[in-house]
This record gives sequence, structure tokens and C-alpha cells, in this order.
Amino acid sequence: MHQALIDLWYGFGVAFEPHNLMWSFFGVLVGNLIGVLPGMGALSAISILLPLTYVMHPVPAILMLAGIFYGSQYGGAIGAILLNLPSHPPHAVTCLDGYPMTKAGKGGTALGITMISSFFAASVGIIVMIFCSPLLVEVAFKFGPTEIFSIMLLGLLAGATMSRGSPLKGVAMTLFGLLCGVVGTDVNTGTIRFSFGLLDLSDGLELVAISMGLFGAADFLVSVNKMSIISTSTKLKLRDMRPSMAEMKQAFMPMVRGTLVGTLFGAMPGTGPTITTFIAYALERKVSKTPERFGTGMLAGVAAPEASSHSKTQVDFIPTMSLGIPGDAVMALILGALLIQGIQPGPQLITEHPDIFWGLIASFWVGNVLLIVLNVPLIGVWVKLLKVPYKYLFPSALFFIAVGVFSTQNSLFQIWEVLAFGVIGALLMALDFSVAPILLGFVLGPMVEENFRRALLLSRGDMMIFIQRPISAWFVAASALLIVVQIWARLRKGKGKKDMLPKTA
Repeated sequence: MHQALIDLWYGFGVAFEPHNLMWSFFGVLVGNLIGVLPGMGALSAISILLPLTYVMHPVPAILMLAGIFYGSQYGGAIGAILLNLPSHPPHAVTCLDGYPMTKAGKGGTALGITMISSFFAASVGIIVMIFCSPLLVEVAFKFGPTEIFSIMLLGLLAGATMSRGSPLKGVAMTLFGLLCGVVGTDVNTGTIRFSFGLLDLSDGLELVAISMGLFGAADFLVSVNKMSIISTSTKLKLRDMRPSMAEMKQAFMPMVRGTLVGTLFGAMPGTGPTITTFIAYALERKVSKTPERFGTGMLAGVAAPEASSHSKTQVDFIPTMSLGIPGDAVMALILGALLIQGIQPGPQLITEHPDIFWGLIASFWVGNVLLIVLNVPLIGVWVKLLKVPYKYLFPSALFFIAVGVFSTQNSLFQIWEVLAFGVIGALLMALDFSVAPILLGFVLGPMVEENFRRALLLSRGDMMIFIQRPISAWFVAASALLIVVQIWARLRKGKGKKDMLPKTA
């Protein structure tokens, strides 16, 4: 621990060098602004600025890209809460309770809780990076395709049952998302599947297009006849961002649980932040005494997923920097930036390039403080969005959605994808289906299939491999227990309704 503190002090010296501090500030500022814009995200911003790193020194280059990454997490929550538009897929869960809070006149409270949860979770994630990197790397080495499949199976089941209403509807939406996830080219055989002869579908459906369609365009289509302002009952001011002690007490334990979930998943290579937020939200519903209120504006439904997303974002750098295994597409881009600079991520990175590793860790704290300083004065700008009439606000949001989706791959076909999933989402919402499990199934579908097939190849087709390996067996057992609990809860609920019926003579 003493050596870790010495190394951290050295990292702060690197992070506070004027040019490094300037690029870190630039990164978090761009990330925050990009995160707020509907249809944009860290992936788009880093892709655009990646060529800039070719002529930069490795340290400021990585600090800038990392700042964009976690800065966009802050900004993405703002769009999800105020406009029901997740610019980054993990924030789709935040829409479920954040946007209802906005409609109820509590948008400022939701933003305040988000900022507190984010900073708390990021700080815990940084501490974990400092003191627990060797242990977490050792744990990550134990996760092969068998364990990854089992944990994703648990994630799918948890996500399917987290939606409001019938769990069967949640399962149906998850299966629909899984079907969407297998569209495109099979990674093992090279066969194009479910493309219906469209070459644009050979690479599969686009994640950004689906999330924007289901959460942005669908809400516009459902509410197209509204001409009023979203929230007129309350005038939001800067002090509205300060949650009361009762609200802080209500959000504290969900914030802690979300942080623990994000930290656990951050150490596992190959798991993106989307599954983390879904599982954190599902966990809160399971432990809540009033799960039926989730989706109507619960603080726990905002604090838990945002905390898990930010702790996951910080800890995600452990497998990326120490093993060279990125957790998602954004981390893959940052990994590519390191390789472009001639730096090979791996166990030797800490000793060979301590300025990069410890400077990056110190910059996380510096960057998160900068984000709070930036968001406090800018919050007045964000809450003014609530005063813009609906007839101006949402058409403008649709324009930014189109621009953001087009900018990912310069393809007009993806705008048609947004329209198609917007119509599908509007129909499902009209039929009282939750669309959030679709996104979870889509994200996990390809990874579930790939790891399942890889595990069977390694075991020569023996399905017992999933219960013979201890870690996998624990997750399979947890999945089975979740199914049993759901069936028991439904039977108990049905029996309770039956007992309430009046008895006839």
C-alpha cells in the first residue's frame, strides 16, 4: 500500500503538468458536450479525434481519450433524464426512472443524484484500480468462454424480469433482442444470416440506431400530439440539484450496490457497461419493497445504474491496460490508440510506462472534479431545456439523432433503422411492453452465442462443462434460482388474488 501511494503521488505529478492538464480538461469538456447531444456518444467522439493522437505524446493522448470516455457518461445521463434520449446505450436504463422524474418536476433532483452517484462510484473505481489491480487481473484470468457465457445468461434472465408488468413480456422482448443480435455475418462460418438480401445488414444492426429508435424516436411517435412543455409544474433552479437528506438516504444504498456491481463487472474482460447498468437496475428491483413503482420515477432506478456505469468505466481500464483485453468498443479504440503510439498493453505496462499508467489513474480524479466544476454552472443551461415547447424540442432532438447516427458509419441506411425501430418501439409501448430488454438482448446476443459455441468447442460438445467449472456453476445456479423465485412470486401473487375474491355460499 505504501508503494501504491508513492506511485499515485507520482501520477498526480504527471497529471498536473500543464499540457497534460489542458488535454484532460479538453477531453472531459468534449465528452460532456458530446454526451448531452442525442445520437452522439463517446464512440463517435473518440473515432473523430483519434487521428489527432497520431501527432501527440502518448500521455496527453491517452488522458484526452479517457476524459472523453468518462465525460460522455456524465453528459449521456443528462440527455436520458431530461429528454428520454440515451446518447450512450448504458443510459437507456436511466431513462426508465429519470425521465418520469423530469415529467414530475424532479429533473433537477435526478441530475443531482446522478452527479453525486457518479463521483462516488468513480472514486471507488479509482481506489480499486490503485490497490486491487493485481487481484482483479488474477480473477480476470479465470474467466474463460464458459464463465462469460454463464454470467451473461444470468444477465439476460435478470434483464428479462426487470421490466414492469408481466415477466413473460420481458422474456419475449429479450428474445426479440437476441434475434436482432444474430442478424449479420456469422463470425465462425462467414455465413450472412437474416439479412433478407440487404447488403447493409451484412454487418448486423447498429447499436446506436436501435437505442435511438427505441428510446428517442419511439417516444416522439407516442407523444407526437403533445404541444405543451414537458414540465411546467416546477421552475427548476440551481438549488434544485441539491437533494434533500431524505432523498440522499433513499439513494445511498442503491448507489453503493450499483458501485459494487460496476466494480465486479469492470474486472471481467469482454463485458460492456450496458449489461452492468441493466443488472444493477434489476438488482434494485429485486431488493426493493416496492418493485412495482420502478419505471414511475424512483431515485434508486437512477442512482444504481449511474453508479454502476461510472465504476465500471474506471475499472474497465484494468483488463484493457493490464491484459490488453478491451471491455467494449470504446475501450477497443483506446487500446488501438496505445498500439498506434507503439505501446503494448499488458502486465509489463506498469513497469515500462509508469507515467501512462499512474498519470491516467490520477487524471481520473482530476477529470471527475473538473466535470463537477463544469456541470454546476452548466446545469442552468440543461434545465432550461425543460422550458422549450415540445413542438420545437423533439423535432430538434430527432435532427440530432439523425446526425449522430449517420456520423457513426456515414450510412443513410442506419437512419432507416432508427425509423423502423422507432415504429416498432411505439407499437410495443402502446401494447404495454417494456422496450429496455430488447437492447439488453441485442447487446448480449452475439457475445452469448460466441462464448457458448467456443465453450462447446473446447469441451467437444459436452454441456456438462457449464456446471463442472466452479465459477460457471455458481452463475448457472444463480440463474436457476432466479427462475424459481420468479415462478414462486407469480404463484404467490396469483394465490393472493384468489384469496381476495368473495366467497359464495
